[in-house]
Amino acid sequence: MLPTLKQVQHFLAVAECGQVSRAALRCHVSQSSMTASLKGLEEALGAQLFTRHASGIRLTDAGARFLRHAQRIEDSVLDAVEAVGVSPVEISGTVRLGVTETITAYVLPGLLPLIERKFPMLRLEVLERERHDLESGILEGRIDMALLLVSNLPGLGHVTCETLLRSPRQLWGHPEHPLMTAERVGLADVARHDYILLDMDEHISTVGKYWGQYGLAPAVRYQSCSIEAVRSLVAAGRGVAILSDLVYRPWSLEGQRITRRGLADKVPSMDVGLVWKRQPATPGNVVAMADFLRGAVREKARF
Repeated sequence: MLPTLKQVQHFLAVAECGQVSRAALRCHVSQSSMTASLKGLEEALGAQLFTRHASGIRLTDAGARFLRHAQRIEDSVLDAVEAVGVSPVEISGTVRLGVTETITAYVLPGLLPLIERKFPMLRLEVLERERHDLESGILEGRIDMALLLVSNLPGLGHVTCETLLRSPRQLWGHPEHPLMTAERVGLADVARHDYILLDMDEHISTVGKYWGQYGLAPAVRYQSCSIEAVRSLVAAGRGVAILSDLVYRPWSLEGQRITRRGLADKVPSMDVGLVWKRQPATPGNVVAMADFLRGAVREKARF
């Protein structure tokens, strides 16, 4: 017997929450119903997916492998639901869309199928560049528009910028890290522990700005350009990180759990937005794509 979609959704909820009771509350079912659903899933798969420990549950090797497939199943179902409401538009030509690496990794994969269904006759040219290269490309007419982290964008009067998604930044850590169970955590508390610093998409500059506002700096123990490396180091208990909900995943590639919590001090959100050049004769296909991206990115922000 194949697993049901409900069982897959329950599995994902438990994987993210780390506790059956919390997952049951999220899914609006009783704890006994959640436990029975997980047991039925394990029986259907013929494998144990979780092991219990003092602070909750942990994925087995089989559970970690199934997690990646389960996430794709849920994403496919959401895409299918969205596809029903997408009416194709007969617009042709080429639209050159610039993106930064964060957008490529965490926004673009979900957008491309929607764009292809909405504009089947349109050729979308995606160009991944550094933020300053995208700005010059737009101003010089080599790029029609860009999706990027507008929270990094300086105030420029010669381009139009519209924020589409604001992703809060929270503290990430191993479930048993002392900061994850403390009653209140501020940046001064984080500064007393090893920090894992992500070097991606101007993140180091952002970190320096908001830490500097409090006269503090993180105690950087490890630094990496790979968010998966940061995720793995945090999950292994090597330190903590402050990153946005957009890039959060509850497990590392090795199947170790990552939890997150809010900070008492105010830290800026990671804002994704659309940027284009102000001009009166913008091509119709560019206008149509911009309108579609506004709705699609904001809809993605709900999940």
